[in-house]
Amino acid sequence: MKDFWNERYSEEEYVYGEVPNEYFHSRFTQFDPGEILFAAEGEGRNAVFAAKCDWKVAAFDISEEAKKKAEGLAKKHAVELDYRVGELPELGFEKDDFDAVALIYAHFPVDVRKKYHKLLISFIRRDGLIFFEGFSKKHKVYQEKNPEVGGPKDEALLYSMEEIKEDFGSLNFLELYEAEIDLKEGKYHNGLGAVIRFVAQKK
Repeated sequence: MKDFWNERYSEEEYVYGEVPNEYFHSRFTQFDPGEILFAAEGEGRNAVFAAKCDWKVAAFDISEEAKKKAEGLAKKHAVELDYRVGELPELGFEKDDFDAVALIYAHFPVDVRKKYHKLLISFIRRDGLIFFEGFSKKHKVYQEKNPEVGGPKDEALLYSMEEIKEDFGSLNFLELYEAEIDLKEGKYHNGLGAVIRFVAQKK
């Protein structure tokens, strides 16, 4: 997967656009600034937006090319990111480091997903938040109709409501729902798709 993402992010354009995810934008701006971690952040569109909103921002991805693009976008907007490349357990983040974590299309491999979600929850301070949007299992039907909508081809990487409740059940869901949305995010997220969204708070 690292080679796949390096190849994708080596394209000159920002392949998922330069503006933040619509759901993240709509919910994130309701809260006061603090420290936030962006998981599998790619080219930095959401992280840069958060930094522009006066948050202290950290991010990670497995792709070196993603970091280059994110740092370029940060420079364009005159903000700073602490962007790290590698596997999550090896990146030096600690318990209670953050006031929030953002998981925007962070589809981790099945063999590490639960471990990563547990780690990310541990990084959040009490009363801290998780912002989440990811493709649901129902998205396969939309992909078959329109490959340009994007998303993981492996159904195991898509989320069910049951998996979300199992992985994040220790949190207080401020909202949690599944929806059909019309994606317009750069080159690789275009058209109708099925997603799960939530904002949750650590007890």
